[in-house]
Formats: sequence, structure tokens, C-alpha cells
Amino acid sequence: MIFFSMLYRNIKWRVHNWLTILFTIVQPILWLILYSTVASSTMKSTLSINYTSFILPGLMFLVCFASSCSCGIMNYIMKQEGSFNRLLIAPVSRDTMILAQVTEAILCSFFEVVLITFISLFLGVKISFTIASFMMIVLVLFLSSFLIASLGYSLSLKLPNDMVYQTMMNAIVLPIFFLSSALFPVDKIKGILGVIVQWNPFTHSIDLVRSVMLHQEIVLQDIFFTMGMLIILCCLSFLWARNSLKKEMEV
Repeated sequence: MIFFSMLYRNIKWRVHNWLTILFTIVQPILWLILYSTVASSTMKSTLSINYTSFILPGLMFLVCFASSCSCGIMNYIMKQEGSFNRLLIAPVSRDTMILAQVTEAILCSFFEVVLITFISLFLGVKISFTIASFMMIVLVLFLSSFLIASLGYSLSLKLPNDMVYQTMMNAIVLPIFFLSSALFPVDKIKGILGVIVQWNPFTHSIDLVRSVMLHQEIVLQDIFFTMGMLIILCCLSFLWARNSLKKEMEV
């Protein structure tokens, strides 16, 4: 019951600060409309599908990254308003505090993913879902958003202000995004760059969503590998957030 009360409180904060939704969705929409249009002619000979369809899964993850990063911004705003310190002394478990804030960021991510997917339908993207494929995509996006939101929550308790926080999150998220299969095929990339791309967990996550969403291809080995990797990273990220909040409460 306390969890849902705090989740409702965080959703009210999001509605009140609706610009955080606008700022995080504008860039992916511009990528979807402008970049896909400009690059489609160049990538036509490389891909067997519409380029807008190809980059849509990657942009879904970009939306999740941007929305999840706002999880940490909430802490800075609450500190400025004085409500964060009141929350620390409230009789609420640390896990509940973190999970409520992370869950709100995940819900915001899902809202924006639905929006960008709806827009893509007007750009020639053809999507076909089964119940199994839909649940698979939701689970992968959920775990990815949980990972970034927990990471953002932890860093917001370590870094001095929101400007440094945003710089740090951009320094983490943008290389992860560009060094993945979000915008181009990576099967022919060789050398050190190819190794980095293949070790990027979101390369496998994006490929999984793309194969399920556009081709209806479900390979159990890829599913188990990707899910297992994301679950481990989510657990580590949540434990770090929990430890960071514990130290914050001891100050």
C-alpha cells in the first residue's frame, strides 16, 4: 500500500513537471522523422527492410534511456523543495522508496514508447505482434528501463548537482546508444570497435526486440542470454542504488 501511495505521488510530480516528458520524447521523434528520412536512401542497399522500421527498436530504447534518466532529476528537484529530507526520515523502507521512483520512470518510458511507435505507423513501419512477442518486448524494455533508472537514482545521490548529473548520464547513455545496433547493422564491424559493440548489452537487447517485432523470430538461446544479462545488471544496479540511499540516510 505504501508503494502505491509513493508511486502515485511520483506520478503527480511527473504530471506537474510535464516538460520532462516533452524534453525526453522530442529528440527520438526527430530522429524517427528526420534522420530516418535522410538516411533511408543511403541504407536502402544494405537493408532488406524499411530503414525507419530498422531504427524503431533502437529509438524505443533511446526513449527508455531518456525517460529513465529523469529518475535521478527527481531527486535534485525534491532536494531543492526540501521534500527529499522529509522522505528520508519517513517510516518507509529504502527498497520501497527506490522501487516507487524507478517504477514511475518505467511507466513514463512505456508511455513514450507507445507514442513513438504510434507515430512510426504513419511512416510506413509495419508491426505484427503475437501475445508472446508482445510480452517479450515489454519485458526487455522493462528491464532496460529499470537498469538505467536505478543507475540514474544512484548517481543522483553521488553527484553534486543536476548539471553534473545530466553530463554524466549523457556520457554513459550516448556511447551505449551509438555503439550498438540501434542505427545500423553491426555484423560487419571488425576490430576493437566490433568487440565493444558486441559486448554492449543493449546491442543484444535491440536485436532481440527487432527480430521479435519485425520478423517474428524467437530464438530461445538469444532470449535466455539477453534476459539473463539484463537481470544480472538490474540486480547490481538496484543494489548500488540501495547502498547509495543507505549512505545518504546516514549523513
